[in-house]
Amino acid sequence: MSIEAVALLQDPVRKRLYDYVAAADHDVSRDEAAEAVEIKRPLAAFHLDKLTEAGLLDAVFRRPEGRTGPGSGRPAKFYRRAGAEFAVTLPARDYRTVATVLAEVIEHEGFEEAIAKAAAAHGPALEGRELSEALRERGYEPYLEGDVLRLRNCPFHKLAVDFPPLVCGMNLALLAGPAAAAGWTARMDPAPGRCCVSFSKSNLD
Repeated sequence: MSIEAVALLQDPVRKRLYDYVAAADHDVSRDEAAEAVEIKRPLAAFHLDKLTEAGLLDAVFRRPEGRTGPGSGRPAKFYRRAGAEFAVTLPARDYRTVATVLAEVIEHEGFEEAIAKAAAAHGPALEGRELSEALRERGYEPYLEGDVLRLRNCPFHKLAVDFPPLVCGMNLALLAGPAAAAGWTARMDPAPGRCCVSFSKSNLD
């Protein structure tokens, strides 16, 4: 099913719709999605439902806020990025089992300090780019919330759920160096629905 789901994103309209919904910090209506990618509402609804059927998006129903007049109380359909993960490897590979076994050994033997030191050497390379661009390339999906740079996605989500101190500590070590080089301070800032690391401008601390 992963191959079929990912194949849906080959369609440029579906890809734009998925990217818009995935990046939104709120549930997206059909009208909003259609306007954002500049297509008609029925076409947007068709593609959004296809993405939902494939498990790439979740659909929820609720009454729209601020709507009045006939039919205003009828629940409308909204979309959000699904929590499922999709990976396609040909031939099949199982890297997560290896990562899980290694994480269990590290927690048992107490190698966290060595892991953090090694992680610091593998952080995103800035190479003259903005920090947010380097983070986006690594899949973190950065966004600004006031003066704080947050990360909507954790590339290590499954392992972070199973081994939070180890993986979140590694993630902080991975990002602290590049952040400092770009004038930001990385800190642990866990919250539901986003990565455990956030950044503030160093001169604001």
